[in-house]
Amino acid sequence: MFLRRSFLAFVLTFPLCAAVQAASPAWPGSTDDWKGYRRHSFDYDGRKCFVVEPKKEATGRPWIWRARFWGHRPEVDLGLLDKGFHLAYMDVAEMLGNREAVAHWNKFYKLLTGRYRFSKKVALEGMSRGGLYIYSWAAANPKKVSAIYADAPVCDIKSWPVALRNGKPDPKGWEMAVSAFNFKSVEEARAYKGSPIDILKPLARHKVPLLHVAGDADELVPLADNTRVLEKRYRELGGEITVIIKPGVGHKHGLDDPSPIINFILKNTPQK
Repeated sequence: MFLRRSFLAFVLTFPLCAAVQAASPAWPGSTDDWKGYRRHSFDYDGRKCFVVEPKKEATGRPWIWRARFWGHRPEVDLGLLDKGFHLAYMDVAEMLGNREAVAHWNKFYKLLTGRYRFSKKVALEGMSRGGLYIYSWAAANPKKVSAIYADAPVCDIKSWPVALRNGKPDPKGWEMAVSAFNFKSVEEARAYKGSPIDILKPLARHKVPLLHVAGDADELVPLADNTRVLEKRYRELGGEITVIIKPGVGHKHGLDDPSPIINFILKNTPQK
């Protein structure tokens, strides 16, 4: 009788236990409101992190991973939150997508896809210097990327922050580049082959779709030296890239109507 009752108790409680195990674990740190959504702020691997929850998450727990400039031109982030995406951010400024930055992001990805069961494929979002971060991580992890959205992105460190003009680097930019990459000379920076324009083969091989948005009057991150070079090389590798040009626009981000960006990410998000 005792064994029978014990077995019955186990059967009755098992679904509840399974449900508890299936529930998402609690987030560390603090929680606040971010533009009408619930944001979790915490430190992980020594870096500041944010995760914003959708009000109703989509099947498969899709997510958008932003690099740099948290909260700037958030229309795409908000549009995807509305579609059930999580929004994630790990601050690795000013590492400029170097090996240390990639290592931090690897750990953050493992946390979100492991403990919190986010989708194994993520859409990456990089504005300006954020392009360095997303392409470095994507080239090292092409199977984990569903799509890349880059906005006025830096695609070659010789264009920015080194900003070689007449053979001489910008002083402030050079200091930043030396800190991130430990360059010993301008010649070493010239020879660097880790910029987005140089590391496209893994992305093309895994058919990662790219979307770039850029202004043709951008003087800080010139279109001709960045997106146009990357576009040409990616197409030559057989990759798929869409470029949206904003006539007469300088180094500014976003679109007044963000739907082409949102639809691009939705189109390339795995359906589960």
